[in-house]
Amino acid sequence: METDPTLEVTYRDLAAEPIAHMTLDAFLALESGEDVQQFLDADIVVIGAGFYNFSIPSQLKAWVDRIAVRGKTFAYGENGPVGLVTGKRVIVALARGNVYGEGSPYSAYEHAETLLRSIFSFVGVDVEVIVAEGLGRGEEARRSAIESALVQARQMSLSSDPVVAL
Repeated sequence: METDPTLEVTYRDLAAEPIAHMTLDAFLALESGEDVQQFLDADIVVIGAGFYNFSIPSQLKAWVDRIAVRGKTFAYGENGPVGLVTGKRVIVALARGNVYGEGSPYSAYEHAETLLRSIFSFVGVDVEVIVAEGLGRGEEARRSAIESALVQARQMSLSSDPVVAL
């Protein structure tokens, strides 16, 4: 990477090379899947996603379906689910055309950030989220949202651990 040449980055473009949506056969083979292993092997996972029709793109959902694997990333204990993923960092960069954040009259429509936070916390990972929102509200709002998101991103530090970028 530009700021740390020692980072080992694996880049996956789920739009250019989509993963098939979940089927029963795919579900039964999850334990041996390469997607969950790649997720487990990475110390840092960076996800860039658009906000489409109030949620995440279906390609990203197909990938998420393959990393929530019983016995690999979560288990069921006496008191319910237990996340098995520790020591991993997940950073989500989310772009939204309107304003859906806390305090917005549209916050109840936001199902991307909430979905990703739910899934990753279920497997044991705290998520860091950078949001650029209001991108569809004109050039000035777009410019301001992108500038704010870039400031947030620059404030994050990355170690020299393996990174998967989606």
